[in-house]
Amino acid sequence: MSHAIAAAADLNAPPVTKILAEFVTSHPSQGWTPEVDHEAHRTFLNWLGCAIGAANHESVESSLAAIREFQPAPQASILGRKDKVDMGGAALINGISSHTFDFDDTHLKTVIHPAGPVASAILALGEHTNANGRQIIDSLVLGIDVACRVGNAMYPDHYHRGWHITGSTGMLGSAAACSRLMGLDLQKTTMALGIAASQPVGMREQFGTMTKPFHPGGAARAGQLSALLAKHGFTASPKALEAGRGYMQTVSTKNDWTEIDRALGKSFEISLNTYKPFACGIVIHPAIDACAQLRAQGVKAEDVERIELRVHPLVLELTGKKTPKDGLEGKFSVYHGCAVGLIFGQAGEGEYADDIVNRPDVVALRAKVNATTDTSISEASVDVKAILKDGKEVHIFVKNAIGSVENPMSDANLEQKFTSLAEPIIGKEKTRQLISALWKLGQASDLKQILNLCTPD
Repeated sequence: MSHAIAAAADLNAPPVTKILAEFVTSHPSQGWTPEVDHEAHRTFLNWLGCAIGAANHESVESSLAAIREFQPAPQASILGRKDKVDMGGAALINGISSHTFDFDDTHLKTVIHPAGPVASAILALGEHTNANGRQIIDSLVLGIDVACRVGNAMYPDHYHRGWHITGSTGMLGSAAACSRLMGLDLQKTTMALGIAASQPVGMREQFGTMTKPFHPGGAARAGQLSALLAKHGFTASPKALEAGRGYMQTVSTKNDWTEIDRALGKSFEISLNTYKPFACGIVIHPAIDACAQLRAQGVKAEDVERIELRVHPLVLELTGKKTPKDGLEGKFSVYHGCAVGLIFGQAGEGEYADDIVNRPDVVALRAKVNATTDTSISEASVDVKAILKDGKEVHIFVKNAIGSVENPMSDANLEQKFTSLAEPIIGKEKTRQLISALWKLGQASDLKQILNLCTPD
């Protein structure tokens, strides 16, 4: 028996796939302000530091072992290691590595982590094709614009349906960036986006597991493969993004088509990128910031009777793990974030080590944190009140946490973060030289110096 199933679809959607393909192929090199170009360098530096920092994590070891099962040709480097694999494998593993600490960039308008899928794909491809630094920066800016504009059109409905939006839009950014890097024409770039549209990656159910960082890695590889398939004549629907049964209308009930071409080529989504001072889910950052401020005001963990939080409902939906058992779960616990913020005044990767998550004083303070939801509080804010054992109350309201667009990390902050991640892997001198080289990436004639500096001695 057949069943006719009718589902609403907008059959008059604009030609999104073509619009974005034309943008990727025709926009001029460095066709933006110096401020946008500088933000691209900040994005790449932050992404690379995160990838190097997690180079020896068990998730990287596991994924590298799996890729070696294919016996791939050594085409591209694994950041922070001496290993080389095929460029698809490198895109996957470096994408995993860059998101493993949950310390990477965030486009707050959509909560997309845009660099992971895009930078991981183009660096591996660029190493194989001998690209120069300007080609990498151009491709990064344009690829991130594609992913985030599609994300803008679908957010928040797409995200609320359970998709991990970094992976489920990242394959489009990766495909666009790789198409640009290889100089594909309009027809082939359209096909690359169409092929990528059939490969969204990632569900939010996986948060707190190794599969979450797989999402940007999987998206990087999917987009890179899509561009290579298109290069060699593989075809897809030219309306794959916007069609009634295409990608966007299938995975989201909301599609604001105006987000695709509003100021396209004039304003760039990378300008809205932010960088994490804390190695955890972005919605926890205001609470950590507030608890670090409590510590700075002299509040001590042993003096606390309880800590009351008022947060946006999304905070508990994403990070409501009251009793995390390890570091990965701790990254999705606003309770743990508050505890380490007050005890240590920071929440870097070290504060998410398994032994810290299970340390008795951290566990005890975590149990004293109570969180309630309040729809009047934005996702970027938190209201925190510490009730002390002597009856005193200390109140902190954070409207915009450090690292946000309104309260950004400085270049010096980013360098300090990069150093803390990279130095234990590649050493002090290489880290210093690498930071210097990354600020000048757009002028580099090739990628050899940067990749050599990413390799431990």
